[in-house]
Amino acid sequence: MKKFLTTAFLFTLASFAFAQAAPAAGKSLFEGQFTAHIALAIAAAGCGLAQGKAVVAACEGVARNPQAAGNIRTTMIIGLALIEALVIYVLVAAFAIK
Repeated sequence: MKKFLTTAFLFTLASFAFAQAAPAAGKSLFEGQFTAHIALAIAAAGCGLAQGKAVVAACEGVARNPQAAGNIRTTMIIGLALIEALVIYVLVAAFAIK
């Protein structure tokens, strides 16, 4: 839990560290860039946790039934691609917000 909170804190600070210009007139800093960065950080953290759980479950499945390793591996790779696609959607949305 401590590593997760540290990572979330660093992602929060990164948006301020890489800020390039002052916000446009009538638009606050928290309205655009900050929101996009926080959404991306949360999505990436969730993706990492979900992918870790998927790999652990696949390893346990192969350990219990080694003959099914090919089917489990294929299903795991498809699942990991779908999980990663969710983060890519958030990245596209973050670019759209900017």
